[in-house]
Order: sequence, then C-alpha cells, then structure tokens
Amino acid sequence: ETNFNLEDRTFHFAESIRTYCKNVSQTIINIQDIKQVVRSSGSIAANYIEANDALSKADFIYRIKVCRKEAKETALWIKLIDIEDKPELKSLKSTLADEAKQLMLIFNAIIKKSA
Repeated sequence: ETNFNLEDRTFHFAESIRTYCKNVSQTIINIQDIKQVVRSSGSIAANYIEANDALSKADFIYRIKVCRKEAKETALWIKLIDIEDKPELKSLKSTLADEAKQLMLIFNAIIKKSA
C-alpha cells in the first residue's frame, strides 16, 4: 500500500514539475534549468518504480539512494528557476521545493530502515 502511494506521489510530483515549468518564462537560462528539473524529477519516479522491482535488497537500497540524490538535485533546480517576472508562481515554487525536501526525507528514512 505504501509503495503504491509513494509511486503515485513521485509520479504526481514529476507531473506537477512539468506543469510548473510550462508556466515559467522560457529564458535561455531557465530553459537549461527546466531541462534539468524535468529530468531529475522524472528520475525520482522512474527509480522508485525500479526500486519496487529490485532483484535484491542491495539493488533496492541503491535505487532508493538514487531517488534521494535526484530529489536533492530537483530541489536545487527548482530554486534556480527564475520567476521574478511571475510572482504568482511563488507559492507553487515553494510547494514544489518543499515536496522535493519531503521526498528526500522519506527516501532517507527508507534507507535507514533498510540498512
């Protein structure tokens, strides 16, 4: 049950990142940061699916560590995307950054529990 919820949660997070990115200004710098955040957020969801299908405990832990790393990276890219010209996106930016941090903490807890 928890696995499905987290699978769902990571998918919706990646989806929300994409929706957010469609609304930010497509400046030369933002485009590069958007590419990165889209990749890393999708990687969280993909690696979590892989973790659930892991062939061994070591493989599972490795995949969850990748999820944690990608969540940390996603938090960075969210912060770097410039929305000064779109203050209406401030609240969503904050929500997404918080979710990246929450996911990091969840993956951290899974790693500690699995060790």
